[in-house]
Amino acid sequence: MSNEHTAPTATVRPPSPAPRRRSAFTQRLVKSEGSGEPPNVLGDLRRAILLGDEPPGTIIPIDDVARFFGVSHIPVREALKMLLSEGLVAHVPHVGYSVAQLTFAEFRELYQVRHALEMAALRAALPHANLLDDARARTAFEAQLSALDVGDDRLYNIHSREFHMALIAPSRMRRLVHMYEGVWNMTESARLMARVDDVRRHDLTCDHERLLAAFVARDAELLLAESARHYAHLEEAIGAFSADLSIFRDENSTHARTPTRTDADISDTDADIIPVAQA
Repeated sequence: MSNEHTAPTATVRPPSPAPRRRSAFTQRLVKSEGSGEPPNVLGDLRRAILLGDEPPGTIIPIDDVARFFGVSHIPVREALKMLLSEGLVAHVPHVGYSVAQLTFAEFRELYQVRHALEMAALRAALPHANLLDDARARTAFEAQLSALDVGDDRLYNIHSREFHMALIAPSRMRRLVHMYEGVWNMTESARLMARVDDVRRHDLTCDHERLLAAFVARDAELLLAESARHYAHLEEAIGAFSADLSIFRDENSTHARTPTRTDADISDTDADIIPVAQA
């Protein structure tokens, strides 16, 4: 009988799969629902785009978004279809959804539409404005100055929007105000006001100061003149970025630009999809 002992056979285990990386899009998503509340998929996606967290052209992987919110694909697709109707996302066949990317001409057109709506709202607002409206506009303007002092571009943009909304809120034209907000939303992801230089930002802030003074004085003629001056300055500011293809889609392209994907952006179920050629 042999005294030799057979060495136990080692169990070979397959390597553990590498942890899945979160996509570039979901890395910046924030959940807003409270404890016990259902996920606010639509609201949180919209908020991320409007805050400029997701720049134009960013791919929106449905699998990763659904996993982030702990839901099926259905509510994610429904939310994306709603955002598509609002002009906040784009859809490319065989590729999927992405944050909408406008041409410069489209972007400038939206500013012109916004100006026309604002002029109509200001005319209607001034006869109804009261001291409470003055206080709201002044508070938004002062918050904008504070954001400017600390160099917070995001807060500056948020309070700038609040200021414009405070000026038109007394118009009592709910449908017009709703259209105005929708047009503003379509330009938010570009965050151009966060890109302008300090001189232009100072000029735009001075415009707001003059708008506030005309509003409080209930001087309709002056208010409309200052609004026209302000939008002329805005057109000059955005014109400085007209050739920047990191912000705008190529004017010569007839189709939405195909979003660029990283490995982290490709979901489990769409990894075998062949992207269409970029227009």
